[in-house]
Amino acid sequence: MALSLSACSTQSSNSSADISSADNAVSSAVESAEETSAEETSLAESEAESTVKPETVTITCLNGAKEEVQLTIPYDPQRIAILDMASLDILDALGVGDKVVGTAGTSLDYLQEYINDDIVNLGTIKEADLEAVMACEPDVIFIGGRLSKSYDALSEIAPVVYLATDSELGVIESVRKNANTIASIFGLEDKVDGLMADFDARIAALQQAAKDHTAIVGMCTSGSFNVLGNDGRCSMIGREIGFENIGVDANIDTSTHGNEASFEFVVEKAPEYIFVMDRDAAIGTEGAQLAKEIMENELIMGTDAYKNGNIVYLAHPSVWYTAEGGITALDVMLTDLESELLS
Repeated sequence: MALSLSACSTQSSNSSADISSADNAVSSAVESAEETSAEETSLAESEAESTVKPETVTITCLNGAKEEVQLTIPYDPQRIAILDMASLDILDALGVGDKVVGTAGTSLDYLQEYINDDIVNLGTIKEADLEAVMACEPDVIFIGGRLSKSYDALSEIAPVVYLATDSELGVIESVRKNANTIASIFGLEDKVDGLMADFDARIAALQQAAKDHTAIVGMCTSGSFNVLGNDGRCSMIGREIGFENIGVDANIDTSTHGNEASFEFVVEKAPEYIFVMDRDAAIGTEGAQLAKEIMENELIMGTDAYKNGNIVYLAHPSVWYTAEGGITALDVMLTDLESELLS
């Protein structure tokens, strides 16, 4: 009997141990599952918090006095009024053009999809139709330098984003900066580097062609030839591409329409290259002389620039004159130079 009781006692002890071990295993499994579930819940909550869109975003842009200011605007605005082709260009490249409810008129072929009956005509990049802007009920308005005088009036309708090209910073870096600013409004900053990917290499190739060469850069308007410096339109040719721009005194402001020059002046300066933008063609002036008709006179035809085939007529003057600062515009401008300098 003693042996039998001992055996029963041993079996009972082993059974209790097995049950206790099983209970512990189940308890551990439950705790582990609970911990995993808690971690997954915490992660899901964290991801949910990270995807919550902010109501507003603060950017750096310009005011009507062309001073940098901090502007708070709606994040991911759904109704956009555009009075600047460079900004429209960037919005289009970022893939948010479907939010445009009104735009200034333009003849630029790569922006023609925004000129239609579904998008309100807001006037021009130089003169806004304030009633039309108000009627389209924008969340935000984009303007360029030509409308800086209307900044305050437009600001009464909606926040105004005024961006510009800084000739000292350079066109390439200005485009990059402005594209990042616009992208931040929509949370699309990661797209900008891809859109700008090949521009630096293209600039480098053009710099090799320009190295140690002199040039006069100018604009034909109303039958005259106005020289341009490195402080405004076409400044990329001297400042970033690297031609030595010998056409103007550094102390003369040529940022708007240049400085009118005689053809004798051009002959005297004897540049190796002459770059010409046709302003009248850019703005569609009826009956105006073509730049080629103005430039190819007896005096200019006697220069080495002409004899060597180095008078470069910028093929897309409307882009250079009205849309500098856009991503597609920059591509077109570089192509104009590449076709003449690298072919």
